Amino acid sequence: MQKRFEDILQALTDPKRLKLRLFIEGNVIGVLTGLTIALFRYLLELSEANLPRLYQFLQENPAYIPGWFIVLMAIGCILHWLLRMDGMISGSGIPQIKGVLMGKMDMHWARVLLLKFTGAVLGIGAGLSLGREGPSVQLGACLGQGVGRLTHRSYEENHYLLTAGAGAGLAAAFNAPLAGAIFCLEELTKNFSPYVLMGAIAATVTATTVTQFFFGMEPVFHMGEIPVVMAGNVYAMLILLGGFVGILGLGFNRMLTISLDSYAKSPLKAWQKPLLPLLAAGVIGFFLPQILGGGSPLVDALVEHEYAIGFLLLLLTGKFFFTMLCFGSGVPGGIFLPMLVLGALGGAIFAKLAIAAQLMDAQWAVTCIVFGMAAYFSAVVKSPVTGAILIMEMTGSYQHLLSLMLVSMTAFLVAEWAGSEPVYDMLLNRSLGLMDRARIYIKESRHNLS
Repeated sequence: MQKRFEDILQALTDPKRLKLRLFIEGNVIGVLTGLTIALFRYLLELSEANLPRLYQFLQENPAYIPGWFIVLMAIGCILHWLLRMDGMISGSGIPQIKGVLMGKMDMHWARVLLLKFTGAVLGIGAGLSLGREGPSVQLGACLGQGVGRLTHRSYEENHYLLTAGAGAGLAAAFNAPLAGAIFCLEELTKNFSPYVLMGAIAATVTATTVTQFFFGMEPVFHMGEIPVVMAGNVYAMLILLGGFVGILGLGFNRMLTISLDSYAKSPLKAWQKPLLPLLAAGVIGFFLPQILGGGSPLVDALVEHEYAIGFLLLLLTGKFFFTMLCFGSGVPGGIFLPMLVLGALGGAIFAKLAIAAQLMDAQWAVTCIVFGMAAYFSAVVKSPVTGAILIMEMTGSYQHLLSLMLVSMTAFLVAEWAGSEPVYDMLLNRSLGLMDRARIYIKESRHNLS
């Protein structure tokens, strides 16, 4: 028996069987990531369901309002403390993963796993306009890296496992296994590697299966019946939709840079920066609670309710600037889901205008909301294939892949024509630039002292 076990172990460690090993390790990473993200999603959905009830209670019992703001300030202090312990948990986490894969950053997987999980639950749970997908990607990547390091894998194989974990995190966050695998190829590695694909497919499918055990097989967004696009004039409107939402997406990266620069140049001390968006969330919760948190309920509400165009513009403006205020502070949380919400709002506004101008029937309004998400994602992230497949899986609209690709590519071309940089590349380059300037400053300081 022992000899058989040794033979199996030797066979698995043979470099010629790397694909088989990646498949097995990918399944292990998928199980670990699925369980972790299931808990992560549960806690965030719990807060998402109870936050509106909390604000309703506070409106009925105003004596408790000061206590809630004290809680928000305490959360801000905890987030500052977590960020001081490890700066790699700041923001989305996806640029950090790209930096690790490029060999320009390093990550202490166990520490980042614990701190990112805690920080994202506290920040997003308190109402910050940030998404769960970026943290989910980083949490999965931490688990992938952990498996590689605990089993003493090579540098190259460690990268394959980290990438597989990142894809599993996205898949588990959104019930989107195919999008998770494509994300690894199109966004993280930017090449079609059979080794990356082998680990990613195994990890994403397994992670999604685990989360579906807890949350069911329903799509993340509940869009109801989405009409299938058949007529030529509707295709023409979808091209216009892609262009319209693509133009809206051009302002996202630029405003994100302005927000980050504003925080960096502000007189606020480090511990005060997380307090600003948290206290803003406390105020917004009484006047426009729809824009709090990631925004999944808002996307569903766009389908269920007939909002006036003025209110849609208010939601779009409020969600956009509140997301900038939150992300610029550097607290743990992603921009993936807020991007999709902004795209859905852009699609809803386009539908209102097109229907009012009698260019489109009212039945296509839901289609515009769904396709607007793919268009905004493609314009900002510049990964049109991932965007189309992600929205297809998140809404269950599998028969719309061709139309989603058309809209995504239109928005992508608008961003390409405008010279817009992919958001995660922009954030990574910014972080690397700050690191280089910090090294130069330290070197000059040591030289002056000597």
